[in-house]
Amino acid sequence: MTSLFNLHGKDIISVLDFDKELIEEIFSVAYIMEKYAKSIGPSLLKGKIMASLFFEPSTRTRLSFEAAMYRLGGNVIGFTSAEASSVAKGETLSDTIKTVENYCDCIVLRHPAEGAAKLAAEISNVPVINAGSGAQEHPTQALLDIYTIKRELGKVDGLEIGIVGDLKYGRTVHSLVYALSLFDVNLSFVSPPSLRLRDEIEEDLRKRGVKFKYYEDIEKITPNLDVIYVVRIQKERFPDPAEYLRVKGSYKITSSIISKAKPKCIILHPLPRVDEISLDVDSHPQAKYFIQTFYGLCIRMALLSMILADEEDLKQLFCNSG
Repeated sequence: MTSLFNLHGKDIISVLDFDKELIEEIFSVAYIMEKYAKSIGPSLLKGKIMASLFFEPSTRTRLSFEAAMYRLGGNVIGFTSAEASSVAKGETLSDTIKTVENYCDCIVLRHPAEGAAKLAAEISNVPVINAGSGAQEHPTQALLDIYTIKRELGKVDGLEIGIVGDLKYGRTVHSLVYALSLFDVNLSFVSPPSLRLRDEIEEDLRKRGVKFKYYEDIEKITPNLDVIYVVRIQKERFPDPAEYLRVKGSYKITSSIISKAKPKCIILHPLPRVDEISLDVDSHPQAKYFIQTFYGLCIRMALLSMILADEEDLKQLFCNSG
């Protein structure tokens, strides 16, 4: 049995650490946070400091975490690239974490190495939140993706969800499919053969009883889908530039494709996009990738509150909003 305080003082490293009940609890808090996400909210985190350690570029994840902290009355320290830290001088990740934990109440970490967030959590004395670890996982992105689906369609169970693009290197995809495995959904994967899911993730989904199929043509299945989740072909993850060039631009969501979709089908994207969604799709009511970024702020406000806030203050907020 989970509770509102089940995340207090805890790390967030993988969606595999969540069950459906806890995800629904996080969604309940995120819903409350929606009314505070565009103004100064309750001072639940007054006096708290979040360290934002981003060894890779980021716009939405970094800024939404920082905005979430400020909206809740907290403060932020950190850096936006390895070159802006002592890593440029040769400092190890372990030494960086052991230093920074003395300055803050939690650490939000993005790092190009797989396993970096897990390592940081093992050595840190303050909670660590994985903001993207190599091509491995991006758990808070998965939570905001599913929250967006629930807010826009009213449910998650029973939906037909298509995931299009880089399934092999896309850490957002890996976290998303694991999180969706907790729900009753049908998954359609659309990618070039070389960018299919990693074998170990595919095997995990089979063991979990997830229903999924592979396709190479998005237009054939578009009329059946309730959600089209698009990810870019991630050039920075390819070990071989020639492999990237072979699959670059494999898929593009256009107005023509959207015209074949259900009226209530939604188009999601973790962003940034390059050329995989036409700009004219933005004007379609199905395009939800910018409101998706707002829901991301709400999810991160919820997570930071549940991890760091005084339990009585959080309980009072929850009761007053109930």
